[in-house]
Amino acid sequence: MRRARAIVTGRVQGVSFRAATASEARRLGVAGWVRNRADGTVELEAEGADERVAELLAWCHHGPPAARVARVDVEDLAPTGADTKFVVTS
Repeated sequence: MRRARAIVTGRVQGVSFRAATASEARRLGVAGWVRNRADGTVELEAEGADERVAELLAWCHHGPPAARVARVDVEDLAPTGADTKFVVTS
């Protein structure tokens, strides 16, 4: 089990990045959340099987077609088991 926080930098707001991330996370069976930050980045936390979280983080390096990802900073966290699904927050 792995939990990770990622900050995605680039053209990632206004390009459906959050919705696409949630869709991909649900497809992978990963729980957590994603949100826009005031500085123009997107932040997410994802928890699930190690390989599934890794797949989601790899996907974040390109995101949806309109996104232009410059960087993805990842921090591993202790799994909490608190999230039961993947949601878009504000």
